[in-house]
Amino acid sequence: MTTYVLIPGAGGNPWYWHRLVPELRQRGHDVLPVTLPAGDDSAGLAEYADAVIEAAGDRSPLILVAQSLAGFTAPLVCERLPVDLLVLLNAMVPAPGETPGDWWTNTGHGPARAEQAARDGRRLEDDPDLLDAFFHDVPAEVTAEAMANGAPVQSSTPFILPWRLKAWPDVPTRFLQGSNDRFFPVEFQRRVVRERLGITIDEMPGGHLIALSQPKLLAGHLEKYRAEGPTETRAASRARG
Repeated sequence: MTTYVLIPGAGGNPWYWHRLVPELRQRGHDVLPVTLPAGDDSAGLAEYADAVIEAAGDRSPLILVAQSLAGFTAPLVCERLPVDLLVLLNAMVPAPGETPGDWWTNTGHGPARAEQAARDGRRLEDDPDLLDAFFHDVPAEVTAEAMANGAPVQSSTPFILPWRLKAWPDVPTRFLQGSNDRFFPVEFQRRVVRERLGITIDEMPGGHLIALSQPKLLAGHLEKYRAEGPTETRAASRARG
């Protein structure tokens, strides 16, 4: 039995995974949606990694699934736990020494997002609260539940602390991107992942909150990765050139 450890993005709320969890459990797996100390101003990326490690315990084999901001946290976990596979989901990919706060400018996120909106015929100024960016493809009843739960609380602390790893961990890594993500556009992600990880992203239908909008399809992709077994590690890919 595989253990899927699901790491949420900004806000650290395991509710994000609530539609994916039963899809994976009915396939016979242990599934752990992690709660991160996102509202704690004393907690940074190291404490986020601690929370994941505590949740995982001594379970194995482990597959980490990291959503959005969790792309900064999951590699820290891989340095401390025997992880069989890391799946980055619509994720941020850090560079050594980079803070999450600097990532946006360093990667050219703002212009890329504006260019994608223009291609789609949308105006970013019409979506100041990012509701369309995040929930445009999420079912109405799920969106309503999210709104009833209130806005997630996210401390600024992790955004000002540098990512401490000097290189990507030597663990098999796959990158799965929603082709309809309006917050991290797919062309933007293709470039960033190629430049920073040297791998090609996999794509599936869905926006930024893909575990809410496409849980069954997402579970299928994760199970495909699991069945395929370990792929070439990031370190081996770079050494091969």
